[in-house]
Amino acid sequence: MEKIIDAKGLTCPKPVILTKKEMDQSKPGDVILVEVDNEMAVANLRKLANSQEAEYASKKLGDKQYQVRITVTKEGSRESKMPQEMESCAVSGQKKTVVVISSDKMGEGEAELGTILMKGFVYALTQLETLPTRILLYNKGAYLSCEGSPVLEDLQILSEAGVEILTCGTCLNYYGLEEKLKAGSVVNMYRIVETQAEADLIIKP
Repeated sequence: MEKIIDAKGLTCPKPVILTKKEMDQSKPGDVILVEVDNEMAVANLRKLANSQEAEYASKKLGDKQYQVRITVTKEGSRESKMPQEMESCAVSGQKKTVVVISSDKMGEGEAELGTILMKGFVYALTQLETLPTRILLYNKGAYLSCEGSPVLEDLQILSEAGVEILTCGTCLNYYGLEEKLKAGSVVNMYRIVETQAEADLIIKP
């Protein structure tokens, strides 16, 4: 089966995120054609293909027009990770945007709805034109970066795209999650305060 992804005009790392999700749903022999408009995207797609042991080919179609052909060689898996050494998505002079999450649910009210909303919120972060600089997780928000979290895959995608995922160490200890952290790193309260103080913009669900 041949699938086409039009990723022209999308900022880093969106072409890779879209392609990775398509690969996760593909079977051996499936071909994914990705159309992009910059060489950085081509390089990152090559690294993605290599990390997934897929066949890769690319060609330049014209000015700012590239086509990447990826042939899947193994069954897709949501557990497989993105390449560790993608070309940097950071933009010089970019404002520091920090997302602060203090709960494993979004808003108050029904717990099930709060979980659904938080899952949608974190996924939406992966789709932003400009990714946040850091994500701070404290109190019950610490559960989100740990084993079994419904948003863990999206947090790992953000982390691999260069977003710092910072989880409160005291919170991990309090909830007995020290050995279950699966995304980002552990920070203390000083770093939590410092990160927010240095931010140009703070987003809190």
